[in-house]
Amino acid sequence: MTIEAIQEDLIDEFSMFEDWEERYQYMIDLGKTLPLIDEQYKTQDNIIKGCQSKVWVHAEMKDDKVVFTADSDAIITKGIIAILIRVFSNQEPKDIIAADTDFIDAIGLKEHLSPTRANGLVSMIKQLKMYAIAYQTQLN
Repeated sequence: MTIEAIQEDLIDEFSMFEDWEERYQYMIDLGKTLPLIDEQYKTQDNIIKGCQSKVWVHAEMKDDKVVFTADSDAIITKGIIAILIRVFSNQEPKDIIAADTDFIDAIGLKEHLSPTRANGLVSMIKQLKMYAIAYQTQLN
């Protein structure tokens, strides 16, 4: 599935909920389905800088695609990273690098986060794209 198709699915899923309490609950539920990072990767090197909560992300290449796993010590943050991993994991590095993140505004996520969580969201996206850039460089 393409990044754009996954983003459209997320927009459709979030549009089914009438209020943000339901959307937060859905994010928490998504966090419970997150492909968890192996304990060996829960290191300082894998913590995303700029997040109020601890968020660990690990990336590896499998069949020319970047595969992400993650975890967080906060349930909302875990839901946020789960959304991003759903969009970006199992995609080619060049597609991750080129992808826009307009779907975040379309689902209303950024406007319903505290300033510190919104900053953390930006940091998460930046880190996922940095992994993709590093892997793209290896492919070239």
